[in-house]
Amino acid sequence: MSPIVCKFGGTSVATKEKIERIIEIMKLNPERKAIILSAPGKADGINTKVTDYLISIVEKSLSGKDIEKDLADVKKRYYDIYEPLGISIETIDGVLVRIDKRVAADKSNEKRYRDAIVASGEDLNAELFAIYANSIGIKAIFVSPIDIEMIVTANFGDATITNEGNANLIKLRDYIADGYIVVFPGFFGVSVRGDIVTFSRGGSDLTGALIADALDAYEYENWTDVNGILSANPKTITNPQQIRALTYREMRELSYMGFSVFHEEAVKPVIKKKIPIRLRNTNNLENSGTLIVAERLPNERDIVGISSASGFCSFNLQKFLMNREKGFGRKLLEIFEDLEISYEHCPSGVDSISVIINQRQLRSESVNDIIRRIEKDLKPDELKTEFGLSLVGVVGEGLRHKIGVLGSAANALSKAGVNIKIVNQGSSEFSIIFGVDGDDEMKAVKALYEAYFS
Repeated sequence: MSPIVCKFGGTSVATKEKIERIIEIMKLNPERKAIILSAPGKADGINTKVTDYLISIVEKSLSGKDIEKDLADVKKRYYDIYEPLGISIETIDGVLVRIDKRVAADKSNEKRYRDAIVASGEDLNAELFAIYANSIGIKAIFVSPIDIEMIVTANFGDATITNEGNANLIKLRDYIADGYIVVFPGFFGVSVRGDIVTFSRGGSDLTGALIADALDAYEYENWTDVNGILSANPKTITNPQQIRALTYREMRELSYMGFSVFHEEAVKPVIKKKIPIRLRNTNNLENSGTLIVAERLPNERDIVGISSASGFCSFNLQKFLMNREKGFGRKLLEIFEDLEISYEHCPSGVDSISVIINQRQLRSESVNDIIRRIEKDLKPDELKTEFGLSLVGVVGEGLRHKIGVLGSAANALSKAGVNIKIVNQGSSEFSIIFGVDGDDEMKAVKALYEAYFS
């Protein structure tokens, strides 16, 4: 049987008890052969993540400030976790010395310096966990991205794995064949020069997916402190339903619209081999979690989630016979490209077209620059801008064959007194996105949830 790859997030490794729970989870299924660990996160009475301490150390060190307290706080987290588990202070010190060396390293390349320190959270935790596992009779081995030459691009803070790095990850199969459980730190790889380079934040999910791909995993389990993916934001909807199964495509749509349970880039490595991803709760082993797969049964829920995101603006153009003007859309989007602004959506009609962008990209002069370019290059009959829009999405594979979904949504929003500014449904037909006033976002989510889930 192919192995199961398990990734444990920051809250799942935050305390001595959480580490013991991971051991329990491993013992429940002997096919769990690869463990990817994050840095210790928050827990009851612990309000700061190790990664946040490490970021503070970098910032203070680069500005010449004293870092001794932050460094001591980081080390204390590991002492508090592993000393009660029977690991000697001398052994812990032998592992933690790595962070002292990284803090004292050359600072001439600030991004390289940052990544080496910030990656320490996962690195130290994985090695200490492997030491603890062996101390209680589990045959485990700590393998570092440095040891196995998991080569990534030299884009500090935003690395991607290379073909060589993917090929080297396959070597992990040899350790498993020798009877080891592989313990691997998430979040970073190593450049061809040997520098530590991190993925974007949350990249431990990506590390787990890359290893699942390399090992041809039976399943990729991602353990956190929630039961799985919910059908709506629990801050907006009281006790939203848990999604039991959804497809990679649905997950991508939900991630785009603000569902942050899972690092969206981490879906990509497992898609080709159709490796299932299962999101589980370390605090609730009875719950089977949420399963993300290539295809799901057609008799399951048509709509899986209601999502929303705020902070958008639209540029709305009207021009008579626009549809006959060759290259109109291309010229419009080129204006945004030239100003290094990406667009989110571009719905259009016969004589109208809108460009929706995330307004966080805009500088104080950006809007004026865009308007001047549009009027100069395209000469619209009318140009209007709207700010403070929210996008509310209805997501589900059932949109491809379900009759009346759009009508039901529009009716629900109308009854709730929500004015629809924009409607956009892509050719994939996995989601319908409504643009509404930011003040109506929560009202819209509640109305759509009531329509499809109550």
